[in-house]
Amino acid sequence: MVCSPGLAHQRLTPNNCDELLFDDVLWVAQAKRDHFDFVTKMRERGIEVLEMHNLLTDIVAMPEALDWILERKVTADSVGLGLINEVKSWLRSLEPRHIAEYLIGGVSADDLPDSFGGKTIQMFRDFLGHSSFILPPLPNTQFTRDTTCWIYGGVTLNPMYWPARRQETLLTTAIYKFHPQFTNADFEIWYGDPDKDHGNSTLEGGDVMPIGNGVVLIGMGERTSRQAIGQLALNLFKNKAVERVIVAGLPKSRAAMHLDTVFSFCDRDLVTIFPEVVNQIVAFTLQPDESKQGGIDIR
Repeated sequence: MVCSPGLAHQRLTPNNCDELLFDDVLWVAQAKRDHFDFVTKMRERGIEVLEMHNLLTDIVAMPEALDWILERKVTADSVGLGLINEVKSWLRSLEPRHIAEYLIGGVSADDLPDSFGGKTIQMFRDFLGHSSFILPPLPNTQFTRDTTCWIYGGVTLNPMYWPARRQETLLTTAIYKFHPQFTNADFEIWYGDPDKDHGNSTLEGGDVMPIGNGVVLIGMGERTSRQAIGQLALNLFKNKAVERVIVAGLPKSRAAMHLDTVFSFCDRDLVTIFPEVVNQIVAFTLQPDESKQGGIDIR
């Protein structure tokens, strides 16, 4: 699954890019060309590529799926009490393609027409500005490997570390829950629930690598916590999905935000590494053992 650059990236500015976890604004037109080339090369090699905007467009055309998303995404906590019904009504009035675009690209004060927002949206614009966001954009959806992890016949629905990314998992979960591409498939949910507050238990896909022979390698650093790793490992062991989890303790720094940024498999027996970080990794192993506290042996 990929997510092409679009409205969310057009909304990046020098003032908001840091808050949205980008080092700088993007040249969006070139990013779209690069992404198209990337997808084309995968398809030429026989890889099935699913585009997130297209999948979302398919499911928001289903009333049940759209209700499920809006009840979780458009809330008093996200948009404020005065705009819940207005934002929902406006989104429901749009074509599915445009709904999907705004769910990923965000909704600004100027996007919501006066006919839906009334005096509330006028006050919003007056006090917070016309370009302020009612729903913030999700430009990091382009990193689709982070929100969920496919591990040996199942998937995780990841509670993300930064608030700017947590809504991404909600959209991916909706796709798995409602899209025929996934509803007709048989798979387990190993960990995570977007309806639950996971607290300090955070997990991101850039840290998770199923490396074969019943083994999963997981980075523990800035984005993925020991609490999440322990719960995921226990669920995998209980379902006999894996035999061993190798944990790679990373320095908690942006330079090593995910394991795959410093240690990446290029083939079955070939990896590229960033030695300055990899040389600092402290590794240990988790294995199932009912005689141990929590049912896990750590060594």
